[in-house]
Amino acid sequence: MISLPLLIGAPTSASGASGSPQGSIVQIGMIVAVFAVFWLLIIRPQRKKQKDTQKMIEAIKKGDKVTSIGGIRGTVKNVMESSVIVEVDNKGATLEFTKSAIGSVDAASAAPAPSKKANSDESEDSSEKK
Repeated sequence: MISLPLLIGAPTSASGASGSPQGSIVQIGMIVAVFAVFWLLIIRPQRKKQKDTQKMIEAIKKGDKVTSIGGIRGTVKNVMESSVIVEVDNKGATLEFTKSAIGSVDAASAAPAPSKKANSDESEDSSEKK
């Protein structure tokens, strides 16, 4: 019968089988290091993305332009507790989506519209340059 240490490739001598305390500390340190790398590269960014998505969903309001996770674009007409009504064309066709089905709020609606004063300042500046 083959002994278990031979199957797993462990040394069979008495000095190698006992192991040193420093070796155990190194092994524990390596496990901790692998977990830390795993945390920094996978878990932490995923949690941050989930928080950002949750904030985006909570901030949806009437009039926002949104895109669903399926690619349907439209304008929010009504916001309810767990869903939103989205107008998908100019003829009044609406669809109801759960809030979790909203993939993004389009940047065009998130940015404030430029004021008339800002536009008039730009036109004055361009006329002065000519």
